Parts: sequence; C-alpha cells; structure tokens
Amino acid sequence: MFSTVLVATDLSPASDRVIACMRGLRPLGTTRIILTHALGVRHLEEMVRLLAQQAEPKLHQQKQALEDQGFAVETVMAPGIPSMEINRVASEKRASMIVIGSHGATLGREVLLGGVALEVLHRADLPVFIAQLKIFEDVEKPCGMICEDFHTQVLFATDFSDIAERAFTYVEQVVRGGGRRVTLLHVQDKSRIHGHLSDKLDEFNRIDRERLDRMAVRLKELGATEVSINLPYGVPKQEIARSAEQGGYSLIVMGTQGRGYFGELLMGSVAHHVARHTLVPTLLIPPLR
Repeated sequence: MFSTVLVATDLSPASDRVIACMRGLRPLGTTRIILTHALGVRHLEEMVRLLAQQAEPKLHQQKQALEDQGFAVETVMAPGIPSMEINRVASEKRASMIVIGSHGATLGREVLLGGVALEVLHRADLPVFIAQLKIFEDVEKPCGMICEDFHTQVLFATDFSDIAERAFTYVEQVVRGGGRRVTLLHVQDKSRIHGHLSDKLDEFNRIDRERLDRMAVRLKELGATEVSINLPYGVPKQEIARSAEQGGYSLIVMGTQGRGYFGELLMGSVAHHVARHTLVPTLLIPPLR
C-alpha cells in the first residue's frame, strides 16, 4: 500500500521524534523512505551550497536512524520552498504517501498544525500522514511521539462522500495489512438537521447505520476482528476530535474534502480541524485531481 514513503524533515528535534517512530509504518507495507529536506531558498546558489553543507551531517544522522529501523533510505536536499518541494519530490520519486510532523523547528505549546504541514496538505495529490507530536515542559525533551504500529486501532470518519469512499479503500488496505480493530464514525451534522430536518433524524440514522453496517461487513471479510460503529449527533469536527481523544486510537483516516447534505464543502474544514486539534496520527486522503 505505502511501499515508498516521503518523510519530510526540517532537521529539528521534532523531526527526530517523527523519524524515531517510522517503524510503525512497517505494517502498512513501507520498505523504502525518501528522506527530504528543503532549504527554503531560491536563485542564491552560494547560499544553497552553504546551507546544504550545514544540513548534510544532520540529514545523514537521520538517514542512519531510518536504516537502523530496516528501511532502504534515499536522501534528497531540495533548494526551494518546503511545501512545494515536498510535493514535487514525492511526485518525481513516485512516493505513495507523504509523512510530515505536526510541528516544525519552533515548537508551540498547543496542538496546532505547523504552517509547512498545512501548505503540504493544501497542495498534495498524495495521502498525507500527519505525525502528531506532544509538547513536554522538559527542555531536554521538548517533544515526543507515541511509537507504535499505527494500524492497531483505527478510527475512520466518513460523510459518505466520494472522497470518503476513496479514503475507505485505504482503511481496507490497513486491515489487509493486519489492522484488526476499526471504529466507523459518521456524525449527524446538527447544523444541517436541527430545525426543519429534525423529524427526519431517525430516518437518517437508519439509512446511515445500514451504510456503516455494510462497511463493517466488508472489513470483517478482510480480516478485522472488532469493528465498532459510532453515529453521534452534533458538530462533526468536534465529535470526531472528541472520539479521537477518548478512544485510544493509533490512527485516524479521513478524506480531506467532502460534501454535506446540500452540496457545500464539508470535510475539508473538518479534516483540518481534526489534524490541528488531536494528538492522534492522522492519514488524510485527498481527492483525485
């Protein structure tokens, strides 16, 4: 599924923590990593050369850390703007996924998606794996990440849109790769239903429960042993984030775009909110372009 993965690094302590946890990608089929560092300068050849010289020892150190985990690793030093270079290199190297940390060199106290990660998300044609980092008060260890197999307990959030259906195919692949516990989550959107559609909530629940039941059957056919269904009523971004934080999940999977009951873009803002405000690694699937 994700045999070749681009791992973006800014060579910060945060990126060290991400790299230390990449063994968790092995059950997803990852064997080869393109370790990519963008220098963030253009048309200044001398500056590029000097920055590359400074970055080389640290990049080599991170490469070695990945090789110690059993990966085949290629390093790429790109001169330009990180968000543009990451997507360009991923395309050129035929990567199947981009991995990027939720924080860059400047570590904030809140769980907020860094600017580079957000820009990568906006531009990406490939699935993007947001490796969430937790900030500690200890200056000797400013950030950390729970290292585990990311496929052990999966939360799949869906609004039944086309992109959500595409995201579900990745959940299927996770189960094929050994994932055994999955929660299927659909939020009945209070802002769409409250008022003139309140009397139809029971009908919506029945229809959507049947949809989720069909997904559950499919996952069990593929080898999942525990598939739960969650159908809350509320604000989607809040309910998904709440479920993520309370459920002990190792991975969230969802599409980056979707459509609500009346055709407005829905899951884009929801996906960004979830990626910004949870500490659970998140796999975001973009629409086909």
